[in-house]
Amino acid sequence: MTRAAEWARLRRRRLWTELGIVLGVSLGASAVYSIVNLIGRLTADTPLGEQTATINGALSDRSWLDLTYQLLAIFFALMPVVLAFYLLAISGGNPFRRLGFDARKPVSDLGRGLLLVLVIGVPGIALYFVGRALGFTVNVVPAPLDTYWWTTPVLILSALRAALQEELIVVGYLFTRLRQIGWGKWRIIVAAAVLRGSYHLYQGIGPFFGNVVMGIVFGWCYWRWGRTMPLVIAHLIIDIASFVGYAWAVSAFPSLFG
Repeated sequence: MTRAAEWARLRRRRLWTELGIVLGVSLGASAVYSIVNLIGRLTADTPLGEQTATINGALSDRSWLDLTYQLLAIFFALMPVVLAFYLLAISGGNPFRRLGFDARKPVSDLGRGLLLVLVIGVPGIALYFVGRALGFTVNVVPAPLDTYWWTTPVLILSALRAALQEELIVVGYLFTRLRQIGWGKWRIIVAAAVLRGSYHLYQGIGPFFGNVVMGIVFGWCYWRWGRTMPLVIAHLIIDIASFVGYAWAVSAFPSLFG
């Protein structure tokens, strides 16, 4: 084996190790827990359609302590994003520009983000209710109904955390490293989409397929545009609408929520 081939093999091994570490402390771990959670749900006495999954539940029965825990959880959940950017930075270049996560194209980023909301957000809501009707999606409670003065701002921060964590790691970082390893376009897009679906399995089978479709669309758009900013914008809007609008939706359409 030539020195160049040996160096390339060593580099690929290091990139795989790095990927394993980043995903192991972030959404890869979430995927494993979600798979185990789904197995537990499927083997429970209660049918899947009659179960509930709470996303932004209370972490304490005392307001100030709950707020503290919520903010700490958001802060530390973003540390893998910082790690990914740090690793991209030390490997050369500006990671913000490399992933298209900057303010160079605000108008086009916003327009593309809003387009993705229409393409993904509206069908995603419809798919959720279809899954609920067919019994393979659990009742997802994205926000508490009992609110404090700080509930809405924290829910918005939680939506921002999800948007940054998922789009910058599962799309931006993962795509970059897998391309460097030598994977092709659709292999990367499908792998990232399956990962996205996997860490939503705790919500049931329906959200898995819905998020795989979302991952394919987002992955294709990132490959075409070279920017994660529209994806972050779209994800943020969808999650804010889900988290903040949940209490209103329950009161306005109680028959749709189990």
